[in-house]
Amino acid sequence: MHSIEKRQLALLLAGFHIWIIAASNYLVQIPVSVFGFKATWGAFTFPFIFLATDLTVRIYGPRLGRRIIFYAMFPGLLISYVISVVFQDGAWMGWRELMSFDLFVARIAIASFSAYVLGQIMDVYVFNRLRQNKQWWHAPAASAVVGNLVDTFTFFMIAFYKTSDPYLADNLLEIGTVDYGFKMMVNAIFFLPLYKVILDQLLGRIGVKY
Repeated sequence: MHSIEKRQLALLLAGFHIWIIAASNYLVQIPVSVFGFKATWGAFTFPFIFLATDLTVRIYGPRLGRRIIFYAMFPGLLISYVISVVFQDGAWMGWRELMSFDLFVARIAIASFSAYVLGQIMDVYVFNRLRQNKQWWHAPAASAVVGNLVDTFTFFMIAFYKTSDPYLADNLLEIGTVDYGFKMMVNAIFFLPLYKVILDQLLGRIGVKY
């Protein structure tokens, strides 16, 4: 892999991480019903973070992969805080809102940071232990199960336990469970095949075999 192509691909993956973090931290504040169960719109976007993580680790290895992931985390959290403050319930509140501290949004950012760190550490650890397995799907499947479990319940407990939002506080466990179940369903149906397609294209482009 040429150094320029390597940097370009790393920036692309980092940008993917940032986009998912920012979008998910905003959308997790918006409630939605999924087959009669209480959830949030964040359940539809955050599963992509594990797709991005596994591709990063598969291509760059665990050491450089962690660096790329963690470098993306801080701008992602900053952007998500700004978006969540200036847009509330889908309405533009103005830049002046940034002049005051929003505890509700700050808790989401702190929870996202904690869950992201723990979830990604577990995801990278499990994935790296299994990525040499002859069956390509073992590593991304196992890492998604463990990483999503740690990430989901760490996030919801820190962000919404006794929070000021009644919907999120009163339905914390149901929302977290539905969120985790939806992530597992999406991962099995969509992300594993998508992971294989993207991985083959990226490795073919840079001339690396796995």
